[in-house]
Amino acid sequence: MIKIHEVQDDRQQDAYDVRFQVFVYEQNVPEEMEMDEHDETAHHFTAYHDHVPIGAGRLRFVDGVGKAERVCVLSSYRSTGTGRAIMEKMEQTAKENGAQGMKLNAQTRAVPFYNKLGYSTTSDEFDDAGIPHVEMKKTWT
Repeated sequence: MIKIHEVQDDRQQDAYDVRFQVFVYEQNVPEEMEMDEHDETAHHFTAYHDHVPIGAGRLRFVDGVGKAERVCVLSSYRSTGTGRAIMEKMEQTAKENGAQGMKLNAQTRAVPFYNKLGYSTTSDEFDDAGIPHVEMKKTWT
């Protein structure tokens, strides 16, 4: 069973470990770009399968909306609903904190995933760490 937890302190390292595995080792994002000044204040989420960290995401609040960042799932757990579960937990947290919606910068290959979750593309394609991205948004009432 997959469980999503908002993590702090020692368990926050689990989120960082998954992010490094996916972004730095798998997708060749430069290590110095993966961690930034927002990691200290963001809400961090980790997906666990049998107490093993398998996915992660980061949530910040910008201009009244939640901003999903660093959403990733280990390759062997993709297409299991883990990414959806992470996003749903982050959206729930955003709503609980008064956000009027969510936004994110999606890798273009992940656009169909976010479309299924109700996100719409709101920008032209741009480059982030050598990977094509678009901005996407979702609002709720």
